[in-house]
Amino acid sequence: MKPSLALAGTLALTACSGSDAATANFPSWQNTQVNAVSRIVSAAGVVTTTSMKPDGTLETVALGLEDGRRLWAYPATMAGRLPGMGVSAPAIVETAKGQGVVVALDPAKKGRWNATLIARDARSGTQKWARPMHSTFGPQRCGPYVCVSEHTALTHARMVVLDPATGRVMWRLPGISEVEWSDPARVLLLRMAANPMIESYDVKTGKLQWQQPIEQALGPGIDLSGGWAFGSTGDNLVGYVAPYTNPQTKKVSTFGLFSIRISDGTVNWMRPSVVRVYPSGSPGYAPVVRPVDRQGAYGGFARLDSETGRVVGQITASDVPGSGWWLAFPDRMDKLGFLKHDAKGSAFDLVSGKPTQVGEERGWSFCVTDPKPLPLRGQAPGFYSTAAVCEYDLGTGTRVSPMNAPPPWFTGSQDGWRLWRDEKGAVHAVNDHTATAPGMYG
Repeated sequence: MKPSLALAGTLALTACSGSDAATANFPSWQNTQVNAVSRIVSAAGVVTTTSMKPDGTLETVALGLEDGRRLWAYPATMAGRLPGMGVSAPAIVETAKGQGVVVALDPAKKGRWNATLIARDARSGTQKWARPMHSTFGPQRCGPYVCVSEHTALTHARMVVLDPATGRVMWRLPGISEVEWSDPARVLLLRMAANPMIESYDVKTGKLQWQQPIEQALGPGIDLSGGWAFGSTGDNLVGYVAPYTNPQTKKVSTFGLFSIRISDGTVNWMRPSVVRVYPSGSPGYAPVVRPVDRQGAYGGFARLDSETGRVVGQITASDVPGSGWWLAFPDRMDKLGFLKHDAKGSAFDLVSGKPTQVGEERGWSFCVTDPKPLPLRGQAPGFYSTAAVCEYDLGTGTRVSPMNAPPPWFTGSQDGWRLWRDEKGAVHAVNDHTATAPGMYG
């Protein structure tokens, strides 16, 4: 691990290719002693993630936000989580100024229970409480509390809302739910059912405030098997449901992007029959999509305004090059690049739709195009680590070295800090005062 607060890495404040970019040194660090395979979350001055050890077992790791130093680590596991959801991250909740609780699934088995949900003091790692688990998708922060769906593999699945300090159940809800947005007063849940809903609850009492079927926004035929993603922008929740082809009927489920007002559940806008592209920003921050027609043919690319759903820039299908490319975006996402590894690619201005010279264009794309599943011990196969992005020279198709910090549309930002994992799993952080916004993974 190399805390390099003084050697902070020079990061460009502006992202205009070929300009005299303003640069400054910001507090930053990296910790190469972890192999983060989940999302990275932080609160109360502590960073936490799920790390994979060389023997294929998992552990919950806590690092100091200011310097990246390891605070503590304990064994972790998953029990009943589906591989397509990725490795679960711990939940971290601030309980008082500078104090927090990290909640994660521990391998400890007891009787008929497969694992134990354990809450620990964020700084010291001291255990606060434990709750036995049969099966769960993992804990999440929901406002000042912890939400966890439990018994997910059983017919009586439910979500419980727990006090992070004591583990006391505040309220519960039948069925499986996932937290998509929360603040100190309200939590928005995706209710996973035959007719999936977004529902808003008073986080302290569990009183239902409103509910909105996703079919109301995108139309009938929703199937969450293809995956989903949510992000917020201002007072709105922007959601994406991916297509899923039923293996029996060969029919494709309803898919697209939509926006719901957080205060009352009103549908603001909808963009049915578009797929989200990767890498790209959160649905709530610079979503980039491709339309798909009824025959399954892809159109061009469009960047949407997450507030209004309007197209703010696009390139046409006829401009999309043949095959063998990977998408790459610069820091500001004002251009769209087609990266060809070790060869000359192409790029377009997303606002005008016109091609640009790729000689000096750089773009961020996935570091690995054929990722291998994680060799996790005692877990179902098919779990992958959270993807990392690398910077490429689009003119040559080669990686840029040394690498700058990935752009805010990928990392997101919280209280000025941006956190990410590199392709080897090391955790990086920089405090460059970027405004708080969701990243690609929320």
